[in-house]
Order: sequence, then C-alpha cells, then structure tokens
Amino acid sequence: MIYLKSPNEIAIMKRNGAILKKCFETIGEILEAGVKKKEIDDEVERIIAGEKAQPAFKGFHGYPAATCISVNEEVVHGIPNGRVFEEGDICGIDIGVFKDGYYADAARTFAIGRISQVKQKLLDVTMMSLEKGIEQVKPGNRLSDISHAVESWVRKNGFSVVKTLVGHGIGQRMHEEPQVPNFGPPGQGPELQEGLVIAIEPMVNTGKSDVYTLADGWTVVTADHSDSAHFEDTVAVTANGPEILTR
Repeated sequence: MIYLKSPNEIAIMKRNGAILKKCFETIGEILEAGVKKKEIDDEVERIIAGEKAQPAFKGFHGYPAATCISVNEEVVHGIPNGRVFEEGDICGIDIGVFKDGYYADAARTFAIGRISQVKQKLLDVTMMSLEKGIEQVKPGNRLSDISHAVESWVRKNGFSVVKTLVGHGIGQRMHEEPQVPNFGPPGQGPELQEGLVIAIEPMVNTGKSDVYTLADGWTVVTADHSDSAHFEDTVAVTANGPEILTR
C-alpha cells in the first residue's frame, strides 16, 4: 500500500534531508587518498549524533555501520572498514537518517583525486540520470516514467543500469511501496500523486548490468568488475512538481 504524506510530514523529512546534506558536504572536505573507509563512517555517525538523529542503516537487518561505502566495482552496500582510498578511485556513499519518526535517504559518488575520463563520464551520466528521473516526478505521471527516463539517458551514453536493485518509497519506514526501478517502458505503474515520497537511486555500470553479492553478505559488485556509480535523492511529489528533500 502506498502511503501519501502530509505537508507536515514532508517538512520533517526535509529537515532530516538537511542532515544528510551536511554529511555529504563534510565528506567532500575530508575525502582524499590515504583516508580509510572507517574514518568516513565515524565522521558521518558523529554528525548524525550531533543532530540528535539516528543512523538509519546501523542495525538495519544486522548491517554493522552508519554508512554504505562502495569503491570502484562495488555497486552498493560496501561495509566501511580499514580499506584506504587511493588516487583514481571512485567512492559511492549511501547514508540514511531517522529522526522524529521519519527517514531520509541519499547517496553521492565522489572522485578521489584525478580519475580517468571513463570514470568521470560515469559520474556525470549517473548524476544526470537521477536528474532526468526527478524531472518526471509530477502529479499525473506514472511511476515508470521515472524509470524510463533514467534508463534512456544511461543507455544513450553507453552504460547500463543495475536491474536487481531499485529505489523505493520512504517515510515512517526506510523502504515503503512503491519500488522504483531504474529501467522499463514509460506509462506503467501507479499514477504519481501529491504527497508521495520516493527515493530515486540510479546505480550505473560502465560494463554490463549483472551484479553479485560478496561473501560478507552485503557488498554488491559488478559481475564483470567494471566500475559503478550511485546517486540518490529523497523526492516528494507536489502540485508544483518534484521537491528534493535531500539537497
């Protein structure tokens, strides 16, 4: 069942989104070659605690950390550990917060120093595919209009979208209905209504779309070991179109 949010509920989620924005701004200042995954996770947890909020991922189905940090061929759900970032890496960081009864969820992919032209194109295309999806968030459109816009942009640029992982509704629970795929034909699925809040999150590979999960039970990687990028925002459907709650 799809649960539509009131303006007050959306306002709470937007305040939580501001915490995520603060996290990503800080990450952008400190993320560089020589820094460890775990150091980024510790700093994010410190920021969230300072806002009297909770890291939404920590303990979620047993997940051990506040963030998901995925490097190069890691698509999503990379566990923060002692791995050191190296010049030329790309790093997808996914963060959720919970406060005042509601969740917000967002992800950004960062470049570590100078990266290859292909990696830079991957970041640019993935980020723009998210924008293309968000443009479709308006009353009267169908859910798959978002999905189609994402995939069309990615395919046009020679990359592939991950199909086994999708975006989702969000609110009083981290994952609510509806699921938001990053592929498919337009004009399908539920009609977008004012008050719907969804997390749109393209996961894009330079190679093929196939992925698998490592033995740690969490880290999803590309099957062909190609690079992957991940961008995500929590977005509300309003009468005036999309309202991005995590920027």
